Amino acid sequence: MKKDTHPAYFDKVTATCACGAKYVVGATAEKVNVEICSACHPFYTGQDKVLDTTGRVDRFKKRVAAKK
Repeated sequence: MKKDTHPAYFDKVTATCACGAKYVVGATAEKVNVEICSACHPFYTGQDKVLDTTGRVDRFKKRVAAKK
């Protein structure tokens, strides 16, 4: 097998999110910056919003309610 084909792996790299959260991860880069993480993502924080400009969600909810 060829030697030195894989990049160096760092066990303890600090991944920093734009919100300020920091995590210790393993990576091939010495420094990791991310824009969004589980501490600020709307799905995990419960701040998820449904953007419905045409009323599709309301129409769907009405159809489901009518069948029950």
